[in-house]
Amino acid sequence: MIGWGALLVGGAVLAASWYFSKLIIHPPVKGVQCTYDLEVDNGNFDPARWEAWPKEEVRIASPFGYELFGVLVPQDAARGTVILAHGVTYTLYGSIKYGQMFRDMGFNLLLYDHRNHGRSGGRDTSFGFYEKYDLQAWVDWVVARPDLATGGAGHVIGTHGESMGAATVLQHAGIDPRVAFVIADCPFANAADEFAYRLREEYHLPRFPLVPLASLITRWRAGWFYRDAAPLVAVPHIAAPVLLIHGAADTYIPPEDSQQLFAAKREGLKRLWLAPDARHAQSQPQDPQAYAEQVADFLEAADV
Repeated sequence: MIGWGALLVGGAVLAASWYFSKLIIHPPVKGVQCTYDLEVDNGNFDPARWEAWPKEEVRIASPFGYELFGVLVPQDAARGTVILAHGVTYTLYGSIKYGQMFRDMGFNLLLYDHRNHGRSGGRDTSFGFYEKYDLQAWVDWVVARPDLATGGAGHVIGTHGESMGAATVLQHAGIDPRVAFVIADCPFANAADEFAYRLREEYHLPRFPLVPLASLITRWRAGWFYRDAAPLVAVPHIAAPVLLIHGAADTYIPPEDSQQLFAAKREGLKRLWLAPDARHAQSQPQDPQAYAEQVADFLEAADV
């Protein structure tokens, strides 16, 4: 016979797992204006420069039935288009800091809001599991716009992502061979491992039984297990050149994740840069020149 103590413990574990699942699929997303103000206040981009760039608001349909919002920043004689994916709880404004670098290199920019973020629709977040198919839809849209590549070199499409966006561009490249290059800044290798790590760091709780139970609850509520959001599984299938960037002092997603991903890429060009002393998603703000040099060297080696 099960005692009251065991029932109470079991109930507490189930409640904690439900709460943890809720945090994953419904993270505390910041508002559009909030993220804009944060980026400006942190000196990550010049609002006057952003306003001066030519821009086109874009809305496309996700394969899952909601609307996705993005902003195209074109330029004359572009060598191609870079699609930029932001991190969790944020919006496309988090990607603007990378924009001038890519514009200087001759690329159009396509910044967009992930599902359940910013001005895009969608009921929940899946850390790349569903987001990779949304990114595939953005690639479809770029391919259908041949006017975006007017530099005579063909329609080059690259992707750049930060944090969850980095995990998304890697998962997307594993299913979509049309991308010419992938740049992943501070990605996690496996969502289940990252969630277990954050659970330990933030709540001082063990992986078992909370992560497996929360994963099962998430599968019931949102259609995916945590193991399904795994760049480490996708990377061996990526033929395109991949540049992995990670802050050497990142304690939110450890740099060992990028080292695992680097080792997992089996074919084609791969590079790994551990930015000295940089914290999570701070490699570019801390040293924009070194960041741009790493990207430029990578693109030259990739012959893009």
